[in-house]
Amino acid sequence: MRAPQNRRVFVIGYGAATPLGKTFDLTWQGAAEGRAGFRRVTKCRVDSLSSVVGEIPEWDPLDLDFVDRREAYNWNADFVLLTMAVCREALDRSGLVIDRETGPRTACLVGSALNGADAFRIAMDNLLNKGPFKVSPYLLPNLCANLPAGKAGMLMGFTGPIFSPQGACASGNHAIGIGARMIRDGDCDFVLAGGVDTCIMPEIIHGFANMNATIKIVEGDRAFADPTQASRPFSIDRRGMVLAEGGAVLVLAAEEMLSRYGLTPKAEVLGVGWTSDAHHFTLPNPDTIVRAIRQAIADAGVRPADIRYVSAHGTSTPKGDRTEIACLRTVFGPALEKIPVSSNKSQIGHTLGASAAIEAALGIEGMCRGLILPTVNHLPDPDLADVDVVPNQVRRQSYDLFLSNAFGFGGTNCCIVFRGV
Repeated sequence: MRAPQNRRVFVIGYGAATPLGKTFDLTWQGAAEGRAGFRRVTKCRVDSLSSVVGEIPEWDPLDLDFVDRREAYNWNADFVLLTMAVCREALDRSGLVIDRETGPRTACLVGSALNGADAFRIAMDNLLNKGPFKVSPYLLPNLCANLPAGKAGMLMGFTGPIFSPQGACASGNHAIGIGARMIRDGDCDFVLAGGVDTCIMPEIIHGFANMNATIKIVEGDRAFADPTQASRPFSIDRRGMVLAEGGAVLVLAAEEMLSRYGLTPKAEVLGVGWTSDAHHFTLPNPDTIVRAIRQAIADAGVRPADIRYVSAHGTSTPKGDRTEIACLRTVFGPALEKIPVSSNKSQIGHTLGASAAIEAALGIEGMCRGLILPTVNHLPDPDLADVDVVPNQVRRQSYDLFLSNAFGFGGTNCCIVFRGV
């Protein structure tokens, strides 16, 4: 194999759909206003105390100009059409035009934790109630992890590599990390990298509730009357994550492509660190998380003291939040007291394979604007009193280096350091 070209990699744009809005601009507006996008589930019927979720507001595939009723009927795994929409928004915002020159040099890596589980659910219902001839011939393509990236390529014309990094809730960071390596080594010049999950289904909601991962809201809980307060990372009364749907894609570009195509960089992908736990399928392993964080910082060629902000994984589970802060204390020592550490999941919930990509886009936009998004719904926890979690209010503060953490089921960890430009 040829030697890597060691090219620098930049983020030139992004698109997103989250519980705060069906586009990145709407998402950013809601986040910067300090809002949280949670409500009681409307997409399906559930009999669960974990019925508060994050749904993409006003999301209807038929509103997309490339979707008609037949297309929406055939592609009934929601992550397919959502990926296409988010990829197109990301490309539009980046200024990159896909043509005969750029198309073959553009890859698409979109991860997902659940893939087309909703299409399988529809197929099973048809099989049981209507018979085998009513199982869609599109079922298998709807289940393919790489299909959303492939459909995005059909829509926009890029023909570089397409595949789906499967890193559970760290999938988005895995996509960014692998995509950056591909550009660095010269395999392609541009990459659409991110994650999408459409997980609001009864089986998924009940499954997370039964494993005590999501918050159970009973009378007396502050989210009982106000569902927007359900996700509260680092808060003394945190009781579990809020399941949410969403997606985000970042457009990455090699440094020399910026001037060639008149593209404007927003941030540089500076360092990547990834490990696995060999420990438990849901419980984190502090040793390997610390190693992933240290790898990312070392790969960036900086010191822990150079990091100015941490976009935390911060799911709002008692043990998960506590473990992440303990790992940050190990890496940063006493200096952690001066480093803001906030969780976007307080506003958008846990979008599974999409979460890391959404959080990367929000962190980069905040860096460009000199703003740090808050951890909303926060009530102080004495055990975390030494940590600045940016409680409840957006903060005007400049930063040029930030760490974005992502950890997933199966013990997969991926952390990325971004630098401002």
